[in-house]
Amino acid sequence: MGDIAGLYGALALTLAVRYGKDYVSKLDMHLVPFSIIFIFWIIIFFIFNLYDIIAAKNNQDYFRSLIYVFVINALISILFFYLIPFLGITPKTNLFIFMAFAGILVFLWRVYFNAITAQGDPDNNTLIIGLTKQSNELYDFLLANPQLGYKAIGIVDIEDKEALAILRSLITKKQVRTLILSPNAYEMPDVIDILYGFLGYNIDFYNLPDFYELATGKIPLSAINQEWFLDNLSSGKKRFDIFTRRFFDVLFSLVFGAISLIFYPFIIFAVKYDSKGPIFIKQKRLGWAGKIFTLIKFRSMIANAPDGSAEAITGATWAKENDPRITRIGKFLRKTRLDELPQLWNVLWGDMSFIGPRAERPEFHGQLKSQIPFYNERYLIKPGLTGWAQIRYPYGSSVQDATEKLQYDLFYIKNRSLALDISIILKTLSTILFKKGR
Repeated sequence: MGDIAGLYGALALTLAVRYGKDYVSKLDMHLVPFSIIFIFWIIIFFIFNLYDIIAAKNNQDYFRSLIYVFVINALISILFFYLIPFLGITPKTNLFIFMAFAGILVFLWRVYFNAITAQGDPDNNTLIIGLTKQSNELYDFLLANPQLGYKAIGIVDIEDKEALAILRSLITKKQVRTLILSPNAYEMPDVIDILYGFLGYNIDFYNLPDFYELATGKIPLSAINQEWFLDNLSSGKKRFDIFTRRFFDVLFSLVFGAISLIFYPFIIFAVKYDSKGPIFIKQKRLGWAGKIFTLIKFRSMIANAPDGSAEAITGATWAKENDPRITRIGKFLRKTRLDELPQLWNVLWGDMSFIGPRAERPEFHGQLKSQIPFYNERYLIKPGLTGWAQIRYPYGSSVQDATEKLQYDLFYIKNRSLALDISIILKTLSTILFKKGR
């Protein structure tokens, strides 16, 4: 709402500066085309995570993103007005003045908003009941992100009798407004009796898995069990979603697959010119229900094995930062995700979907399954070209990374919807533009 107010305020100031008393008469001819432009501006803000409350901090990364956004929006505005002549206006001077005012107003508003939210809500004292790994993670997360509006004041270890004895007085003395209960708290009648006595107070109660999910966008593995999966991940509840998802997968894989053929000659030439070996790499991957399929990619690494892979010496290994096996053109292809264009045909054949968990290699699956609880459950849906875990967490190259990404995958499997899919697709664009692939 603040951005919208800033954009329309900038338009009003522009017309007032340019036309003075004729401001009202010029408003009609500018209002509709500029309103269309504002829609694009808001979408670009979203793509670059400027509506992610976690990113709302007055730091170098935030302001860099803001500058990128204004440059992109300026180019979009110029192209919009000069490539669509039927709008009736080509506001050269007006557009320049507007962008100056918009830059100032939106920048000042954003700095103010970030500064205010950085203070959090000093009255929303938040207490976590139950000392676990996830409660510690959540406590640290709330401390690092006060803009979420929760003032984390501590964790009560309910296994400690002394701590349990002062729980009632602690809630009253600290005027706690939010209580977050870990699963083991529900198993202790003494704790439930104490908390039950606060039902008439102005206190919000949350169970830890739900709150953790709401705050972080991922599911805490140590706070869930098999019952959670039965309650939340039943495929029967998603029948219509499965049907519509397949329909759009076929439609868009045909459309974008045909468009992608334009780039094939250039990529093929670059791959062959840069290094010896095949153009495409075929890898076995695990798909829906653990079924193995063949994934196709443009080769981005040196070819030192009979199958054209780069694993003749090392065997199957995760790609690492500055991996020496990656070729010069391969580095560009991986950063821009162009190496994944052939996977559009995997989507068309039904092996993959546009949105879903990353398709894992069988060579890594055994290790990850044995060390990470509920790892098999990520195969409840088809793997995707992009996904919630891919945009929320950087490329993984270890068991710890796979554990983190699984928590995001489970969040997506539980909450998948058209709105979430659109959000993921839009944010994937920023990954491509910023070349965040590996």
